[in-house]
Amino acid sequence: MQTLLEKDDINSEELHTLLEAREEGMVDFLLIDVREDMEYNMGHIKGVDMLKPTTSFQQWAQEIFNETKEKKVIFTCRTGSRSGQVQHVFKQNGHTGVLNHFGGIVTYYGEIEK
Repeated sequence: MQTLLEKDDINSEELHTLLEAREEGMVDFLLIDVREDMEYNMGHIKGVDMLKPTTSFQQWAQEIFNETKEKKVIFTCRTGSRSGQVQHVFKQNGHTGVLNHFGGIVTYYGEIEK
């Protein structure tokens, strides 16, 4: 299970597995949705810890970067594009624990909350 968190990208099946494992206390990570408020309110992956829209990236990026340096963080969005961009910036600046949910919510088959 922990080996999934050592990857750069995870798919929806792997994210679902990790979320189930986190519920059982087997792994620890943050799941951050980087879509916009309107998108999030239309439906989001059950287990998302916070919404941090990419349009306000400059306002939240440094704080999240600093708070999560020693943690695993999975970024998700609609398709994996925006979350991949956020992951890239974090990695370029030295954050070693960031993963991208490749495929995003459009490929996620687990529980969606509104």
